[in-house]
Amino acid sequence: MPSQEEIYQKVSATLIEALNVDEEEIKPTATLQGDLGAESIDFLDIVFRLEREFGIKIPRGELFPESIFQGDPEFVQNGKVTDKGLAELRTRMPFADLKKFEQNPDLTGISDLFTVEMITKYIQGKLGN
Repeated sequence: MPSQEEIYQKVSATLIEALNVDEEEIKPTATLQGDLGAESIDFLDIVFRLEREFGIKIPRGELFPESIFQGDPEFVQNGKVTDKGLAELRTRMPFADLKKFEQNPDLTGISDLFTVEMITKYIQGKLGN
């Protein structure tokens, strides 16, 4: 079973390849969209590459569940994620650090949850680390 550092290195290499970014840009707190310039189509490529790299299956919407907030008034009201929406995020993304987001649950901030560190934690969980 790979160590956390080995998983992080493989995740970093995967993101460098998928997003065509420099190694220096990859940091644990780097956000996929804001810092690394990922677009929605890139998320599919990242999932595919991670599956191949780690020999795992990543069900659609499990790693990047942002689609749950499209049009559901129980989860989003006036551009803010509701308490029920936050509970859903906690359930679907136990590997994400939601502390900062919970202080200002603006819908536009969801993309900031998707960091290099979050993907590393997700992979660790999938591998049973």
